[in-house]
Amino acid sequence: MNAPDSMKSMNLLEPAVWQGRVYQDGQWSFPRGGTRDVMEPATGGRLTITGVADAADMREAISGAAAAQAAWAAVSPRERAAVFHRAAAILQQHFDELALAVTRETGAILPKGQHEVREAIALCQIAAGLPLAAQGQVLPSVPGRLSIARRVPHGVVGVISPFNFPLILGLRSVAPALALGNAVVLKPDTRTPVSGGFLMARVFEAAGLPPGALQVLPGDAPAGEALVCDPRVPMIAFTGSPGVGRRIGELAGKHLKKVSLELGGANSLIILDDADADLAASNAAWGAWLHQGQICMASNRILVHEAIFDAIKERLVGKATHLPVGDGASGQVALGPMIDAKQLQHVADMVRDSVAAGARLEAGGSHDGLFYKPTVLSNVKPGMRVFDEESFGPVANLIVFRTDDEAVELANNSQGGLAAAVIGKSVGRAMAIGQRLKAGMVHINDQTVNDDCVNPFGGPGIGGNGGSVGGPADMDQYTQWQWITVKNTPPQFPF
Repeated sequence: MNAPDSMKSMNLLEPAVWQGRVYQDGQWSFPRGGTRDVMEPATGGRLTITGVADAADMREAISGAAAAQAAWAAVSPRERAAVFHRAAAILQQHFDELALAVTRETGAILPKGQHEVREAIALCQIAAGLPLAAQGQVLPSVPGRLSIARRVPHGVVGVISPFNFPLILGLRSVAPALALGNAVVLKPDTRTPVSGGFLMARVFEAAGLPPGALQVLPGDAPAGEALVCDPRVPMIAFTGSPGVGRRIGELAGKHLKKVSLELGGANSLIILDDADADLAASNAAWGAWLHQGQICMASNRILVHEAIFDAIKERLVGKATHLPVGDGASGQVALGPMIDAKQLQHVADMVRDSVAAGARLEAGGSHDGLFYKPTVLSNVKPGMRVFDEESFGPVANLIVFRTDDEAVELANNSQGGLAAAVIGKSVGRAMAIGQRLKAGMVHINDQTVNDDCVNPFGGPGIGGNGGSVGGPADMDQYTQWQWITVKNTPPQFPF
């Protein structure tokens, strides 16, 4: 189970390894579904070529994962844990080059790329502890019988991950699912297949993960549906849009599968009248514009008390006017490009439609190529697209409120949200408001973009269909209960 010496100093980012391929049964093979260019959003240049799996490729990979799972689950807990310790060490060893690769592929600023690799290291370290954790309970029973409830792997877990934080949002399911004895079939977004999958394959291969335990196949809807519908895959973990999430939930329900959905939703940041205007505006700008707003926890709605509204608006407009936008890999900008033209058009349409419905454009609202300027909208109200939907772009939507009850009502007017936050000098008042918010994560005197890897991450409705991943939730998500009883001899029954 030790990593081969020849791989300890390998070039993790050698594109010739995966060019036009997918990772299947420990081999880099050409899929039936063809190939696709992977473009760098900031420059428009081609980064690499990815293989694109079709439904037949996916079914073949599932066969390989199913065949490998039992042997992987039988590996001793300490040996399984060691794979993840080695993976963390490899990520740390290659930190700078991996951070730059994530930055370029996702159109991020360099600190975001560094954050992804740093969190990936933490996710592997946390996963290393799972095989050594208690795996069940001894239950009360009658004399002469041992009654045990233990956690056992599902078997094969399908993971479908998004483009925005592809390394973290793929690995947060891949690592714990593998650590707990499952095999994993990962379908990363075809726009970010390296950060979202191929890097994981290379790292775990170098760390000594057995062939077949992890399969990585970028693909489109047919490959995804094949993964969701295959009876050999009892669990699907999906992070992405509400539309696709509903489709996956429908298919998974039809096939009686466990499903973990994290779909985003509208997140509210409430700024109270006693808040420090400078600090509050800094939090709002970070929460709304970090990674161009392409974050499921972004501060989509910024609810501001009428007494401080003008001060917050003025400060946000000033920041939007002066924050530099450009190639994040240069290290000289605050915002990078949108991931592609389709996502940019989605944001532009939402802003245009909302302005037509009565919102006021205070700053931004324009773009140069894929670079959409940080945008501020005021007079935002329910019924407008930027209030009702997740823009997934750098748009700060300002909503005025007059009372605490009104703020809570506005914040809870949604189909579900991952995160909420309240900023104000009176912590007791802010906490009283926070306890009334319908969100999976609530932060007092902070903005909405927070995750420590050790916390349960999820929310109600489209925030996460009531489930969570991460920290104490992982054992529940990636294993299932099995009841075992043991007696010395079979009893005599009256039949």
